[in-house]
Amino acid sequence: MKVATQMKKKNKGFTLIELLVVLVLISLLAGLVGPSLFNKVGSSKTKVAEAQIELLTSAINTYRLDNGDFPTTQQGLQALMTEPQDALSWDGPYLSKEVPLDPWNKPYMYELKDNGQFALYTLGKDGKKGGEDENQDVGKF
Repeated sequence: MKVATQMKKKNKGFTLIELLVVLVLISLLAGLVGPSLFNKVGSSKTKVAEAQIELLTSAINTYRLDNGDFPTTQQGLQALMTEPQDALSWDGPYLSKEVPLDPWNKPYMYELKDNGQFALYTLGKDGKKGGEDENQDVGKF
């Protein structure tokens, strides 16, 4: 009986080799799974930008219903939050919170075009026209 209790005491911990094997397995998993998770972050930001642009487009369309036209380029998206001087029947604010920045912490680009339509977009992570993945332009052009 004395030998059996001594054997139990010896087998309570892990050996150094067992711990190293576990660390190697965890490192391999992190090396394989980690990069694919970080790739999803970029596409997630693009999807957030698309959702925010849809929300802003809806608010701009509501502004147009009330005032007869879209905000001018000079008024910009701020016309959704504060009443412009020349607004006919402003019934805002048209957003429940301040105008959001894009997922890369840059303001959304807004301009009223000559044809009476508007452009609302972000230039992506790089802030330049064109690009792919996280650098792609997102919005209504």
